[in-house]
Amino acid sequence: MTTPKDVLDFIKKNDIEFVDFKFIDLLGTWQHLQVPIGVVNEGMLEEGVMFDGSSIRCWQTIDASDMKMIPDLSTMKVDPFIEANSMTLICDIVDPVTGERYSRDPRNIARKAEAYLVSTGIADTAYFGPEAEFFLFDDVQYSYSSAGGFYSIDSAECPWNTGADEMPNLGYKIGPKLGYFPVAPFDSNQDIRNEMITMLEQCGLMVERAHHEVAPAQHEINFRFDTLISCADHLQWYKYVIRNVARQHGKTATFMPKPMFADNGSGMHTHQSLWKDGKPLFAGDEYAGLSETALYYIGGILKHAPSLAALTNPLTNSYKRLVKGFEAPINLAYSNRNRSATIRIPLADSKAAKRIEFRCPDPGANGYMAFAAMLMAGLDGIQNKIHPGDPMDVNIYDLPPEELHKIGKMPGSLRESIENLETNHDFLLKGDVFTKDVIDSWVDYKLNEEVTPIESRPHPYEFNLYYAY
Repeated sequence: MTTPKDVLDFIKKNDIEFVDFKFIDLLGTWQHLQVPIGVVNEGMLEEGVMFDGSSIRCWQTIDASDMKMIPDLSTMKVDPFIEANSMTLICDIVDPVTGERYSRDPRNIARKAEAYLVSTGIADTAYFGPEAEFFLFDDVQYSYSSAGGFYSIDSAECPWNTGADEMPNLGYKIGPKLGYFPVAPFDSNQDIRNEMITMLEQCGLMVERAHHEVAPAQHEINFRFDTLISCADHLQWYKYVIRNVARQHGKTATFMPKPMFADNGSGMHTHQSLWKDGKPLFAGDEYAGLSETALYYIGGILKHAPSLAALTNPLTNSYKRLVKGFEAPINLAYSNRNRSATIRIPLADSKAAKRIEFRCPDPGANGYMAFAAMLMAGLDGIQNKIHPGDPMDVNIYDLPPEELHKIGKMPGSLRESIENLETNHDFLLKGDVFTKDVIDSWVDYKLNEEVTPIESRPHPYEFNLYYAY
């Protein structure tokens, strides 16, 4: 266990000048407060720092605004991007009046999910491994007002730049769906990815592989799986590093699921498995080398996927990705090696590596909440012995309509996924992991601040379709 003295020793050893207290808000944004080293002491590290919770989206009202961030001392890392030597501590949020952990703190939700897992007796550890894709653009512009709106994205890799005057234009452009994964000079950002990997490793993440992805300007860097909270912490560092290295090179990185029309979007395929007493629970003698426990876990994910979507695919833009023709899984099925299924069982060299891959989530998700929700759905499947039915060992995209009709589908919009969450969330409330207050706050914000504003605004393409009517 890391103690305040350990942190103070770390500060002295690394000549730290500032401590950055970071926490995650409900919607997935990393927030922070920096403190000069002269005021940091054991009391602050134990008791935390006060802040205004009413200024954070979806949190406190102004009449009950005081909140406290308590640092998790085990998370101390040197921040590689701040000029002055700075150390980061990831914090949990506490109500200073009651002393209780804040129910709307996503890290607290993740913590309660891990505790609930243990309380069930089913397993004691859940591992998660997300594959968060991203786009790396040279330029992005967007604006919207009553007078009009537009967006513009650009990268020297993109095929629409074949006629651009780049003085000179060398012609090494990546066509639609051709980015997986030719070498340089078509892949023009390997050096930047290498730098990202170095920075990620410096921040304590174990990177396993990196490559260009299917769309022009699209990339993927995979870090090693970990337990639920640790993996969600790593996902925050991952996004932070990617964005800041991109900025240092005069580029911009986005985890928006579908920024580019007519090409693949960015997913966050999430590998997961359960363990107990140091033994893997997903390996067995059933289909694809799975155990009955794993099949029930899959059953729970598939049953609750339309509700999970509100948390694993939480943006209106998420559903621009979940459409036919771009490798995104929209059919609720499972299969061995089959990437057209919602859940894939990857080939594994050992029982320890046996896992499932849920392919629907995207990197717009808040990792703490998304991982916790997937775990709760899988556990509900185990508890209620929800069998997923027969696997689909065919290319689901090529099935005739009469066969496709028999397979469940992911929601087609954020509104639809929110409606599913409203009618099916009891599995999330078990163990007080998610509370009704958290669900209601999430639904209220998503509907009123995202869904309704998008639905009520004219879209540029509507002018193309309808202006002459």
